[in-house]
Amino acid sequence: MIQKALAVVVVLAGLWAFWLEPASLTVREYRVVLPEWPQPLSGLRIAVLSDLHVGSPFNGLDRLREVVERTNAERPDLTLLTGDYVIQGVPGGTFVEPADIAPELAKLEARLGVFAVMGNHDWWLEEPQEVIDAFRAHEIPLLDNRSVEIRAAESFWLAGIGDWWEGNPNVAAALAAVPAEAPRLLFTHNPDVFPTILERADLTIAGHTHGGQVFLPLLGRLVVPSDYGERYAKGLIEEGGKRLFVSTGVGTSILPVRFLTPPEISVLEIVSGP
Repeated sequence: MIQKALAVVVVLAGLWAFWLEPASLTVREYRVVLPEWPQPLSGLRIAVLSDLHVGSPFNGLDRLREVVERTNAERPDLTLLTGDYVIQGVPGGTFVEPADIAPELAKLEARLGVFAVMGNHDWWLEEPQEVIDAFRAHEIPLLDNRSVEIRAAESFWLAGIGDWWEGNPNVAAALAAVPAEAPRLLFTHNPDVFPTILERADLTIAGHTHGGQVFLPLLGRLVVPSDYGERYAKGLIEEGGKRLFVSTGVGTSILPVRFLTPPEISVLEIVSGP
């Protein structure tokens, strides 16, 4: 009897991990309080789309269209794409060309703009320039170790940092044009760059980890692609007065599995306060 019950549990867990959860999609909101964030900018809404891995199981172009539609429905002020738009070698996946991905991402709407950085999987393409060219053709700015001024109720700066593994990250170069006291947001693909950020930043935003894709109660997140283990696996992290947000992302890589780490569109509400 116990063996049958265990077999049922294993089958149900497998269905959940390899089908129901990876095929799901949620919008999760986070309230991020930043002590030095200007009051006129309080309430800024930022949509974060990470690790789309278009072509991974349950994540074809139709899913991408759903992601874009649901993101736009949140009416973000700013949308950030934190890399890994493509896949390599996921069982059950089908490679989707960057030239087919970019036109769908170009339909994203945000009053202050849509900006992107490259992820390690994008750099691992035989021709990573295909991603760069596709984004350029559809006027999606890729911020590779550079920044832009965002003019809102009060101006702030957005800086994109190159991928920690493959993109030659240079925080100093990314912030070189930013005035010393200006409000600033940083975004990148891999959160492992976070401890190296010595310059002032109100918030750093990243992806890459997928939250480990699998969370087992009592055991934790078994595989997190980070030199820091679970330290930067997901969510809001504060260290030494610095703040980091890591999205668990939408797609899958390596194995098409998610368990207690559902695909998500992350929406941050940035609030000024103590």
